[in-house]
Amino acid sequence: MAFSVHFIMDENTAKVTLEGELDAASAPSFRREIEKAAQQQPGRLVLFLQGLEFMASAGLRVLIFAKQKMGADVEVYAVAPQPGIRETLEKTGFEKSVIIVDNYAD
Repeated sequence: MAFSVHFIMDENTAKVTLEGELDAASAPSFRREIEKAAQQQPGRLVLFLQGLEFMASAGLRVLIFAKQKMGADVEVYAVAPQPGIRETLEKTGFEKSVIIVDNYAD
């Protein structure tokens, strides 16, 4: 499945939806959306991951970049990651930097 990323700003929350395969070729488009989100200075970043089927190390690097770019005061949510994505987050210790939830409601 082709990768797609969509960013919207909803009040003080940046919402980014990822679908498909996040690899070295698609990571730059994800990074651009994170940079757009950071410019809005949100209080919260919500990453909707339910449609993300695969994430290579390049995608993980952008997730780490997202956490750093937003700053320590911004909560980052990872919503409904598929089992393989969740396992990657846990094995790398990144689950300690984000809030992993099955559902997200404003």
